Amino acid sequence: MRDLNHSFFMHKALERARQALVEGEFPVGCVLVHDGAVVADGKRVGSRRLQPDELAHAEMAALRHLADLPVDIDRRDIALYCTLEPCMMCFGAIMLNCIGTIVYAYEDVMGGATTVPLSQLTPLYSHNPVKIIGDVLREESLTLFKSFFSRPDNAYWQSSLLARYTLKQPLGRQNSANFRYK
Repeated sequence: MRDLNHSFFMHKALERARQALVEGEFPVGCVLVHDGAVVADGKRVGSRRLQPDELAHAEMAALRHLADLPVDIDRRDIALYCTLEPCMMCFGAIMLNCIGTIVYAYEDVMGGATTVPLSQLTPLYSHNPVKIIGDVLREESLTLFKSFFSRPDNAYWQSSLLARYTLKQPLGRQNSANFRYK
């Protein structure tokens, strides 16, 4: 896969996340990029329900759109851009779809799965190498999550580890290299 402008495409994912936030949803947006163009996208839905839909993640929506494309694309050449580190469900789906690169903005201390050692997984997953790049436009994504968790009408993950961690994060921090699961 050729070198991409990660900030440019993360801005596209942030646009989807902002749309979700405006609708009162968890601010996760995702775009899939192939050959320098967005080929599929998704945003989080279903988080406002009394019983949230935990299958309606932005990555899952984007992967569904990818499956509906009429053209055959080598998925190892696709980069997935997401405003939040993928959870275990989404990471598994990304691996099963043989997506070659994952780029995310904000780390998910509660459910992020990108640090799972692939070599310890079963062959279905361990044989699909994926390049992972974090902290691309982290502050922009953090701002959306701070806004979401600060809303008094929001009940989704309100007192979770992710909410507490997010609300304590200072804006202007350059990267999250030392945050993991402390």
